Amino acid sequence: MMVKVTFVSSNGTRREVEVAEGETAREAALFNGVPGIDGDCGGVCACATCHVHIDPAWIDIVGRLMEGAAEAELLQFAEGANQYSRLACQIPIVTTLEGLVLHVPAQQY
Repeated sequence: MMVKVTFVSSNGTRREVEVAEGETAREAALFNGVPGIDGDCGGVCACATCHVHIDPAWIDIVGRLMEGAAEAELLQFAEGANQYSRLACQIPIVTTLEGLVLHVPAQQY
């Protein structure tokens, strides 16, 4: 099943993509050429180059960053990290995320 996800760039440009259920938001960005998501860690949570901000309307559905988790440790080095920050590689796309909106920071690190 395909799920629609919208990536919003730092200049406000919106890019809606279709994502196969089970892929991550990182894969969705890379497979669809979304600018601003480097993802050069290979998807193994070894960096923060797939940092996104979850749209506030979606944060409780996607889930907040868990304090003390490896993801939180990596995001402490990300440029512009805030309360809505997550690593796109840690967001599996499921049907309940149909219409998800993710904001791409102006820079990743």
